[in-house]
Amino acid sequence: MPTLRFGKYLTLATAALLLLATAPGAVATTSDPAGGAQGASAAAPAAEAWQPPLSTRGRYVVDADGDRFRLKSANWDGAQGSWTGSGSADDPADQHAGQNSYGIPLGLDRASLPRLLDDFHELGINSIRLPFSNAMIHATAPVPDAAVTANPGLRGKTPLQVYDAVVSALTRSGFAVILNNHTNTSRWCCGVDGNERWNSSQSTQQWADDWVFMARRYAGDPRVVGADLYNEVRRDVLDDPNWGLGDAHDWYAAAQLAGDRILSEANSNLLIVIEGINWTGIPVDGFAHGRPTLTPARNLSHTLVAAHKLVYSAHFYGYTGPNHSGATGIGETHDARYQDLTRDQLYQVLNDQAFFVSSEANRHFTAPVWISEFGIGAGETGAAARTWFGNITDYFADHDVDFAYWPLVGWEGHDDWSLLRYDTSGNRYGILDGSDWRGTAWNRLMTAPARTGSVPAVPGWHMLATDHGDHVQSLRVRAGGDWNPGASKAVCPDGERLIGLGHSGVRALCTDVSTGDLRSSAGTQTVVTDERHVPAGGDWASGYTKLQCPAGNFLIGYSRRGGRTSAALCVPAGTPLAGAGRTVWFDRSDNRPADAAGGDFANGDYKGQCADDEYAAGIAFTTRFGASQGPAALLCRKLN
Repeated sequence: MPTLRFGKYLTLATAALLLLATAPGAVATTSDPAGGAQGASAAAPAAEAWQPPLSTRGRYVVDADGDRFRLKSANWDGAQGSWTGSGSADDPADQHAGQNSYGIPLGLDRASLPRLLDDFHELGINSIRLPFSNAMIHATAPVPDAAVTANPGLRGKTPLQVYDAVVSALTRSGFAVILNNHTNTSRWCCGVDGNERWNSSQSTQQWADDWVFMARRYAGDPRVVGADLYNEVRRDVLDDPNWGLGDAHDWYAAAQLAGDRILSEANSNLLIVIEGINWTGIPVDGFAHGRPTLTPARNLSHTLVAAHKLVYSAHFYGYTGPNHSGATGIGETHDARYQDLTRDQLYQVLNDQAFFVSSEANRHFTAPVWISEFGIGAGETGAAARTWFGNITDYFADHDVDFAYWPLVGWEGHDDWSLLRYDTSGNRYGILDGSDWRGTAWNRLMTAPARTGSVPAVPGWHMLATDHGDHVQSLRVRAGGDWNPGASKAVCPDGERLIGLGHSGVRALCTDVSTGDLRSSAGTQTVVTDERHVPAGGDWASGYTKLQCPAGNFLIGYSRRGGRTSAALCVPAGTPLAGAGRTVWFDRSDNRPADAAGGDFANGDYKGQCADDEYAAGIAFTTRFGASQGPAALLCRKLN
């Protein structure tokens, strides 16, 4: 959310600096009351036809029929909390923009749900990012009647029950809903506020448990299509989040844990949305600081137990920058804001920070990128800010980007960033009025040509990473228990085979290229720990220990104990396997096909990879004293 109207991303070493960081508040605009009156809205267009559930094909989100479903979304906020953290939690003056949300989606005191949904349809959006807080899940007190004045049927309900009603109304009206865990506490985000990380105010276990609870709660509603795991992970006063260090602040590992638990324990149909890290470091000149966003995914990407459910996301606001927190005054650095960049510079930064993920095809990190927050105020008069908004919406339009505007609903005279604002009588104002300067850019974004129709299936390329423990992504293998106790194990998602390995044994590459799911329906698997399956006269790596699959089997996983290769995991193919074999050595240099897809799946490590029309049938390593005992060669055999 655009909180650096109130100090967004600002994480200094002292609370004093935090309190001094400010930015302009919301500015009320004048609209035509008659044009925005409840009875004067145009008939809502028919809901977009689409079939849940959603999944991914390369850079695109697709529906159950394989047709492109572009996320044209907006954020209906409020249920994450609006209290700014000082003064009375009940005083409107102590709420963001003077709007007390009472921990439920904004606007239910001013307009009926049917009216709100009609207005949402008129905007042309097809999906809603619906924030919530962990505190909302557990709140037991009913919301006050004043919070639902325009929706008396919601009186006496808890915040979660109101959230239930909103979800149901949205999906019955044809919208796709993406649940967003925005905050831990019901408090306006995003400074040093107890919501910096998923586990700032609770344990990672509790956070993941809450996600399983929410995913199960809406599992019966197929138009609840996604779980956006956490909003704007950032630094607190003392510590940075990280991507892959394996400690309590490892966002990569926490997202992997929650995503896999949601898919395996609650609802296998959901998209799993993982936002990049929003801020690290201390925003003071001379100190390291910046916004990593999705850049770490190039070297360490997520592989979920359901291989086509991952969506990455990022946030962009004009007043922030690649190394600018968005603060003004004390805490403001001399780094450029996004709105200070030329159009070409902005476009390059957007690609470097986020869109390489979707623009580079056939990489282990390739996935849809959803810009789940961007926005600007209707009262904005700054030329640089207005130009930035035009430039970024042009980029979204020209590059067919999935997006979600922040925010969707606000109060007239309070939050002019919202697309739609309602006064106490239910009259509507905002971007649908001809006087709103944002309308030109919004209309271009909503009407620009975009890919529609069927999206062909593309090969999957997914990384396995055992940096800090197991990475067993096959549900079939998980069901069989621990196949090599005490070792670090890695197994490809169901439907994919192992095709590449790093020399250290820490990273590997999986794919379904050329064959699709190669595995037979039989539930058998073979753990290979010695050379018993190497045929007589078949020494394909002389002097090395060879872990070779039985005839008719192929590799889907491996294990290691420290730096030593421990075992290979093989499964039978559904069709006969034969064909010539070759040894691919990679203990002294990279050895991958010249046109190898998948990308650098083991950054900084020597790598070996079979060709697209091959499968891996064995791993060789040495036990010589003083030599690295990680994988040294793959046996690659031709597919039929």
